[in-house]
This record gives sequence, structure tokens and C-alpha cells, in this order.
Amino acid sequence: MTLLLVLALISAVITFGMSVVVYKLAMRYKLYPTIRERDVHTRPTPRLGGVAIFLGILVALGVSWALSSQFGVLGLIFSDMGPIFAILGAALLIVILGVVDDLWDLDWMTKLAGQFVAAGLVAWLGVQIYSLPINGLTVGSPIMSIIITLFAIVLVMNAINFIDGLDGLVAGVALIANGTFLIYTYLLQREISPQNYFSLAGVIAAILVGACAGFLPLNWHPAKMFMGDAGALLIGLLMATSAISVTGTINPEALQTLGKSSLVPAFIPIILPFAVLVVPLLDFGLAVIRRLRAGKSPFSADRKHLHHRLLDMGHTHLHAVLIFYAWTAVLSIGCLLFFFDPYWMAIVFLAVGLVVCTAFTLAPLSRRKANEAVAELAPAGSEEARETARFDQLDVASEQTPVGVRQAAPSAPAAPAAPADKETP
Repeated sequence: MTLLLVLALISAVITFGMSVVVYKLAMRYKLYPTIRERDVHTRPTPRLGGVAIFLGILVALGVSWALSSQFGVLGLIFSDMGPIFAILGAALLIVILGVVDDLWDLDWMTKLAGQFVAAGLVAWLGVQIYSLPINGLTVGSPIMSIIITLFAIVLVMNAINFIDGLDGLVAGVALIANGTFLIYTYLLQREISPQNYFSLAGVIAAILVGACAGFLPLNWHPAKMFMGDAGALLIGLLMATSAISVTGTINPEALQTLGKSSLVPAFIPIILPFAVLVVPLLDFGLAVIRRLRAGKSPFSADRKHLHHRLLDMGHTHLHAVLIFYAWTAVLSIGCLLFFFDPYWMAIVFLAVGLVVCTAFTLAPLSRRKANEAVAELAPAGSEEARETARFDQLDVASEQTPVGVRQAAPSAPAAPAAPADKETP
């Protein structure tokens, strides 16, 4: 575990240093896009953080390869370089695609095609869902394995990218999710193979933890730099790859050697990746349904993501981000606790955590209802009425009445409305 933490630290230091360099270059040469209507930020901000994240990951992975000659157990990961080169090639392709999109806005079909090419490279060279650990069920054929892997990787990439709308959101969520997954892969590998605590999934998770931690200082609100599509898609690609390398290759029968009292641990390789990604996947699913119902492309942009709705409910920027962190932590840690006996601890943790998260998420609605009641009962002209006037729905409705429209007197008939295409005299 110490070596994994060292790799995470190296990734964090390099990512932070490169983030500072990329930020200064971007500001010097004005490498930032104009502010869009759906954006939350109000000043031009570089979106090239994905480049710094990629460089941090690349250096950390290179260090782990260099150390593999000194640590035999780590060397087993690099004995087959095919998957390593596939992951690096796909990561490079995604970063190039993301940078181009961050600077010049590519159309969604081009971006989606590039994502499938990157996912295909990973699947073609060995990182695949070979089997699903449900009663030993094996994927039917190599072609089916590749297809399932392709769609799984592209789904996770877009799910992560869809929640990238607030400062520090993706970096923090990925930090929590990959930290949990790192602990799980370490515990699983220790139980199955006591002589070798290392796995490709664990190394990737550790490096991702470091990269997210190193980038977060520049991405914290108010952000100096965004990770952009390059960073969000890259994080999604590596998270999917690490999950697949565990989920798609683990033998369910091997998990019975853990000596657990039930089959629950056998399902954790499937449940945990979904648990750590449940918030991004939920946002992605809702966005696709919403846009298809409106007759739009599922990849068209709008301002109705979950983080936008939290802001509209009355949460501050910081509160909205922390709520995402809390949901991710509760679901991922709660799922991880099922790895241990007794299982009631996991159930209690999930139950209490979900209740607390729900209460904090809906808190602005309760506060607004209370403020509305105070505003309606406040004496007219009082100081209290002036302070709470914005919460009085009747006053708000009257203020939103179109200019020039007057309520007719009870004893007089209303004047005929002017035609819509003509000016009112």
C-alpha cells in the first residue's frame, strides 16, 4: 500500500506543477473560450487542465514502470505491455480530442466517434469484460465482449463529462470514488493473492487519486482553470478501465476463499463501480431522457443538469459541490463496507447517510417555504415585510405582470387586446 501511496503522491505533485505551467501559458496566450450561456462562471477561464492531468498520470505511470524492476510484484503488471500501451494511446487520443473541443467546439458526432475509437483501442488490446461474476456467467463471444466493453467505457466517459459544470466537482467526486476503489482493489488483491498486493486497477486508481488531488487546488471555487472535456473524458476513461480490469477478469469462485458467510463479496466487483459512479450515471440518464423527449440530440447542451438544479433550488456553489461529494462518499463507502462482516454496519451506514444527504439536498426548499410563510404574514410596510418581500409569491407575481397590462375595474368591461403583431397605441 505504501508504494501505491507514493505513486499517488508523485502524480499529485506533477499534476499540480503542470497545472500551474499550463495555466500561465493559457493566460499569456489567451487560450480560453468565450463564456457560454449555460456556464456558471462569469470570467474567461482556461479549460486545458486535462493536459496537466494527463502529464501527471503519464509521469506517475512511467515511474511505476521504472520501479517494476526493483519490485517484483509490481513487475507482474508490466510483464504484458499491451494493455499499458493501449491505455496510454487511448488516453492521448482522448486528450487531443478534448483539447480541440475545448478550444474550438467540435460537434457531438465527432466527439462520440473519437470516444469509440479510444474505447476500441483499449478493448482490442486486452482490457475487456471477459466475464460477469454473476453465478459464473461468461460473456458469450469475443465480439460480444468487445461490444460490451466499448459501450461501458463510452458510457462512463460521458457520465463523468456531464457533471463537469461546477468548480471542483469532477475532481472531488473522482478523488472520492477512486480512493474508495483503490482501497477495495487492495483488499481484494490481498485476500486472493497474499503474495502480490498490486494490480493494474489499483495502480490506475492510485494515480488517478493523485492527479485529481493535484489539480483540485487550481480548480477549487473560484476556479483558475477547468479540466475541460480533455480532463473529464480522460478521468472517465481511466475509471472505466480500472473497473473493467477488476470486474471483467475476477473469478467468482476465487472470492469464496475469503471465508465470508454469504455470496455478497462476489457481487461487489459489479456493485462498487456503479456505486462510485451512481451520481454521474444518474445525471447522464436524466439528461438523455430529457433531451430525447424534447426532440433534441442526447448530447446537446443545456442548463438542467443536477448541479444546475441544486443552484436553482437555492444552494450556493460550495454547498452544491459538497452535496455531490457527500452522495458519492455515502454510496461508495457504504458499498465497500459490504466487504466486511457483519453486513449490518454497511446497511446502517447507507441508511443514515442517505437520510442525511437527502435532508441537506432538500433543505433550501424547507427554508423557502418558511420564508414564504413569514413574508405573507408580515404586516404591510414593516421592516420584516421589506426584508422578506422577495419570498412573497403574490408580490412576485404582480411584479412579473407585463408592462402596459392593467387589471380592468370591476364595473367596466375590459378593453380589447391589441393584435400581437402590432404596436399598442
